[in-house]
Amino acid sequence: MSYFGNGAQQQTINPQNIALAEQELEMVTDLFNRIVDSCHSKCVKLDTGSGELSQQDQTCIDNCVAKFFETNSKVGEKMQKMSQQ
Repeated sequence: MSYFGNGAQQQTINPQNIALAEQELEMVTDLFNRIVDSCHSKCVKLDTGSGELSQQDQTCIDNCVAKFFETNSKVGEKMQKMSQQ
């Protein structure tokens, strides 16, 4: 018994789709790691012993991530416009 629809039909897996999904996962993972590295080094102070982020650190991280995505979006838009010319 299949929980994913009709068990009698077997779907074929397209290797190209798998490769594209793997590439997208790598890109998202890379983006996440770059955000963490950048914002952590800018915002998180040396260990204060509490094991938790201060309110100031949390605000800094929120702003850093927002700026990172805004910049990434603007660069992507600019690159897209340049490629259309």
